[in-house]
Amino acid sequence: MTAPRALEPFDAAGNAPLPSAVTHVWYAAYGSNTHPERLDHYLTGGRPPGGLRDFPGCRDPRGPLRSAPVLLRGRLYFATESAVWTGGRAFYDPEADGELPAHAYLLTLSQFSDIAFQEMYRDPVQDLDLTPVLTHGRARLGPGRYETLVCAGRLDGHPVLTFTAPWRSTDVPPNPPSAAYLRHIAAGISAAHGWTPHRTATHLAACPGVHPRWSVPQIASLLAPDRPGPAPAAPPPPAH
Repeated sequence: MTAPRALEPFDAAGNAPLPSAVTHVWYAAYGSNTHPERLDHYLTGGRPPGGLRDFPGCRDPRGPLRSAPVLLRGRLYFATESAVWTGGRAFYDPEADGELPAHAYLLTLSQFSDIAFQEMYRDPVQDLDLTPVLTHGRARLGPGRYETLVCAGRLDGHPVLTFTAPWRSTDVPPNPPSAAYLRHIAAGISAAHGWTPHRTATHLAACPGVHPRWSVPQIASLLAPDRPGPAPAAPPPPAH
């Protein structure tokens, strides 16, 4: 198991750099981008295996300077409908109890901006203004999913940022993820944190939107090499 890096509050000791001085950030990926191969399609462009959409890529297609496993305060949940994967999308609720394993990548400001814009279905043409999120810890750029920036802390002097929806996990109905999407997330968590398939599956099975459609054995089987995962269980019948 790989020990996750501990995050500091962004304003710890009062010596955090001013927003205008930020040139690099840690992008804390908690969805399919936990998998480095998936992230590469956001950087270089193209269509990832199992996806339904081509990405334009970043203005700077170079790989991350570094990467590290981190734990974010909050919870992972699945809701709405993904046009890329089908099934529920992964979101981060920073106000919920719990911890969320993420894979942090050290990127330039322009790379993080371009990834965020691609998640928002916008063309990557300019850098984000990080002043609001670094001042308040959260900044809403729009009403949709992945249009809310969150500062989770600081690592090695750089802010740790991610994006999610503006709503809470309890505000929207859950929706289970597809097998391909869940496999990408599970593989990314296992690789970054060194977790066993069972531990990864146990964590994901407890996330809102996953149970009861996906069980722990079913999720673990998605990580088996050269072996397709089983179909998800049928949803329970409606209550009368």
